[in-house]
Amino acid sequence: MTTTKGKAIQMGVSVDAPIDGSVAGSIDASVADSIAGSIDASISAVPAEDVFHDSTPGKVLSGARGLRGLTQAALAAAIGVHKSHISGMERDVRPIGKAMAKKLGHALEMNWRIFL
Repeated sequence: MTTTKGKAIQMGVSVDAPIDGSVAGSIDASVADSIAGSIDASISAVPAEDVFHDSTPGKVLSGARGLRGLTQAALAAAIGVHKSHISGMERDVRPIGKAMAKKLGHALEMNWRIFL
């Protein structure tokens, strides 16, 4: 990165950086075109099964619970079931029905359909 009289220039990006630390930037047109071309070239449809071939409702539940930083006991208390129910659902030995999926979705602040 090169700094000259209040301007920082790095990888074709020019950023005005006043002394107070605020930043107002602009990208060279050639850099913007290059980025846009790379993004367009990398976008393609991939079936979910190809990416998440081993995904199960239990793995989704376990991941969602972990994402929210909850223990099985805390999630169980939030939805009014015993923690063994959460464990069973995460191990895919206890099915997750529509009503339970809705409770889980509400407690985890996610769309309930991901648990089915």
